[in-house]
Amino acid sequence: MSSHLGGNYQNTSEPVGPPLIKMGNLKRGYVDVNSLDYIINEAAICEDDLCRNGDLFFNTRNTLELVGKVAIWKSELPVAYFNSNILKLQFACNGFMNAWFNSASGRRKLKAIATGTTSVAAIYTRHLLVVQLIYPTLPEQQKIAEFLTAVDEKIGKLKRKKELLEAYKKGAMQKLFSQEIRFKDDQGNPYPDWEEKRLGEVFRRVNTKNKIQNDNVMTISGQHGLINQVEYFNKSVSSKDTSHYTFLKRGQFAYNKSYSKGYPMGAIKRLSRYASGVVSPLYICFELSSKGNDEFFEHFFETGLLNKWIQRIAQEGARNHGLLNVSISEFFSDLPIPTPSLPEQQKIAEFLTGIDDKITAVANRIDKAAEFKQGLLQKMFV
Repeated sequence: MSSHLGGNYQNTSEPVGPPLIKMGNLKRGYVDVNSLDYIINEAAICEDDLCRNGDLFFNTRNTLELVGKVAIWKSELPVAYFNSNILKLQFACNGFMNAWFNSASGRRKLKAIATGTTSVAAIYTRHLLVVQLIYPTLPEQQKIAEFLTAVDEKIGKLKRKKELLEAYKKGAMQKLFSQEIRFKDDQGNPYPDWEEKRLGEVFRRVNTKNKIQNDNVMTISGQHGLINQVEYFNKSVSSKDTSHYTFLKRGQFAYNKSYSKGYPMGAIKRLSRYASGVVSPLYICFELSSKGNDEFFEHFFETGLLNKWIQRIAQEGARNHGLLNVSISEFFSDLPIPTPSLPEQQKIAEFLTGIDDKITAVANRIDKAAEFKQGLLQKMFV
């Protein structure tokens, strides 16, 4: 274990020196290269901290659930280093042992030797050394490691494909909603100029109470949109009496005024997962008041172009229980909504939804590959 590097490193988007692997970079089975810090004072480097491709690292301190995370370093970078609270392990076949440590059987054995509390736990080297291992011959270990590596590489390629599609969609949205790119009609003629309207000119507020006692209580997730609370949190966090909650139907929108990752001014989501449901009365809910394509506006709200306008109407520094202090009247009267003709709305919506469908298809393939790998690990390491 090493602690030579102290504070001689920093987090930066541009590498300024060799990468430094820390406890937080270790995931189950791999090192997250996107979260690495970089060493800014190479004079502080000690050779004992050096790691090479294929090295195996062990997280010695964390919560009881996370302590003992094991990750293998795989990178084309010529050199990297690691710091305190990480052990560098060496076996005849690190790839096989990486899989064993991260199997359900391996995690049970590591959890059994952890000491401390649920929130602060440790695994000491002396306890790790006496863990009993059952493993095949070295040639079979290598075969298993090669096969699992091939599965990991497939998952890695799929993740990269998903990232590229997401980046492509983000770029397309910026160009479409800035009108840098415009669609034409089926005869090749340009559509009419866009109009800038206030949100209240395009939408009307939905304030229907839950008189029918709909029990599909939803929350807003940045990734999943409007989703059932139990499905998302594995528990209900709503009031026992939901009669004062707002009842929503498919296609209607809800604005959560609280900050979430990627949504600094809160998130606006359209109900598409269920036919109906209810949300907290703290949400601002609304629906199209005239002809329009709800999917078009769903994509527009995802661009974040309203953030600066929401920031203007939110009382500076004022939050109520973590919520932005945004008044309902200003939300509808002050927020600008760029509005193309309905046919162009439909063209844009079809294009962006088509990309979403591809992203979803790749995400499903990633999930299936991960499930396949997990099934293999369960069968290999009983």
